[in-house]
Amino acid sequence: MTLNKIAAALFVVLVTSVAFAKDRYVVIYKSKQGFTAMNSFMKLESGKKFGLNKSLPYIKGMVLKNVTEQAVESLRKHPEVLLVEKEILFPGPKPVNGFTSKKMKTTYTPTTFTGDITTFKVGELTPWGITAVNAEAAWIASPDAGSSARVLVLDSGLDTTHAALSSNFEKGQNFYDADTAGEGTFVDNVGHGTHVAGTIAAQYNEQTGFVGVAPNAKILMGKVCETFCNSVGIAEGINWGVQEKVDVINMSLGGAMTSLGVMAAVQAAENAGVFIAAASGNGAEVDADGFPTTPGVSYPAALPTVFAVGAVDSQLVRSTFSNWGPELAIVAPGSSVYSTIPVGTGREALLNMVVAGVTTPLKGTTFSGASEILQLVSGAAVSAGLGKPDDYVDLDVTGKIAIISRGEITFREKVLHAQAAGAVGAVIFNNVSGMLAGTLVQPGDSPINFPVLAVEQSEGLKLVGQLAAGEAINIELQTLVTDYAVFDGTSMATPHVAGVAALVISAYKKAHVGASIAPAQLRAVLKNTAKTLAPNIDNQYGSGLIQADAAISEAVTAP
Repeated sequence: MTLNKIAAALFVVLVTSVAFAKDRYVVIYKSKQGFTAMNSFMKLESGKKFGLNKSLPYIKGMVLKNVTEQAVESLRKHPEVLLVEKEILFPGPKPVNGFTSKKMKTTYTPTTFTGDITTFKVGELTPWGITAVNAEAAWIASPDAGSSARVLVLDSGLDTTHAALSSNFEKGQNFYDADTAGEGTFVDNVGHGTHVAGTIAAQYNEQTGFVGVAPNAKILMGKVCETFCNSVGIAEGINWGVQEKVDVINMSLGGAMTSLGVMAAVQAAENAGVFIAAASGNGAEVDADGFPTTPGVSYPAALPTVFAVGAVDSQLVRSTFSNWGPELAIVAPGSSVYSTIPVGTGREALLNMVVAGVTTPLKGTTFSGASEILQLVSGAAVSAGLGKPDDYVDLDVTGKIAIISRGEITFREKVLHAQAAGAVGAVIFNNVSGMLAGTLVQPGDSPINFPVLAVEQSEGLKLVGQLAAGEAINIELQTLVTDYAVFDGTSMATPHVAGVAALVISAYKKAHVGASIAPAQLRAVLKNTAKTLAPNIDNQYGSGLIQADAAISEAVTAP
């Protein structure tokens, strides 16, 4: 069929088209010839009722807006059209324990980044995932540390002013609904996209040890999510990634419903040599008998050519929230992941124990939904058990700081009970090893204006023991502004894989005189070199924990 005939097949429907569909649609064509013909036709006056909004030539598609319903139906029947799909919306990505970006009106000093990755040393703020994926060994094997790789993050946007990201940021686009987000902007109002980008390619800070997996890789940002994500925006973002010839696309997003438009775009990226990693999802739970259950791997991670990533904690055990299933490819660090967030939106805990005039800092963290502790709060420490009402019977906590164990009731209830008993603050400690992460506010809850911080189990038990022995302890609480935060989620695991992929791709190009490794080959390398984790019941760990150094070694020696 000639280009004129392809276009003419649709021209006849325009005379009687009157009813307009309100939704956006993505149209994917079977051939480049079909796309070219229809794209030219729709730009003419005679084709304007088809509502051409954007052309997506790199995935042989287009976006229609304010299109007539009859035109939509005629497109579905056209022999050159592969699919016509109405825009699909699904919830925007967010950490398991929640986070809302919020600027605080105060001054702070941003940390400067001056480190050379070839002199890397583990520091106080080095994320644990860097060690877990053997990134340091990978940098030694390939000191370029991803410099020849470009990674597109499709997410909630990016704070390009962040000191850890500004020099590695290349460009960005907004593919979110322009009527809601603002035309041409990709500001991160959620914090999720900035956190993901930091794990992939934050520069090395020699003062603190903070660094991303591929600290010399370039970052591109495509904003496709905020309160929701949309399938049209994701397809547009993938089209842009293919146009820009990126090496990797990171999609720390997903849902239970697949999109045919996104599926077609993913296949186009595969054909163009772009590796895609996506989050497996955070819907796993434990049933009444204590056995883990899962709704299965989310889309787009479950698509055949997408590398589905699950999460493990610092003990290399599957994170309780991490979805799994036959499509799961690999796992990566996803619990308690420390990374960048929009400048000034983070809250760092200042927590001191004072005994006989000697001040000892304790490692603490804030709760999501907790009020800001703008001024230092201090008081005598009192052990308040689990923080239930009965624990305060005959216990004087007026003007004091309640030390409370996690368990049996919610964090919110513990705080409200301490407040009602007259305490001026609270410290909640974990009932298992490690730092806890939690929220005080669920949808519909009113805010709680009460100073509260969290500490690890070991710190809490030590405090309780000292109090039981009769020691007089004062506690000081405050929250400080920071540009970093700890998040949990398979969203946090996925950028570890994208970062490793960037390292491998860059090393492969250097070893093969600029040639690129094919996505299928890269997927095989990452799986082959993963660290096996057991028991891998029902593929809960995929091929295992991703290992950057082993993957580089196998890739650079491959023909």
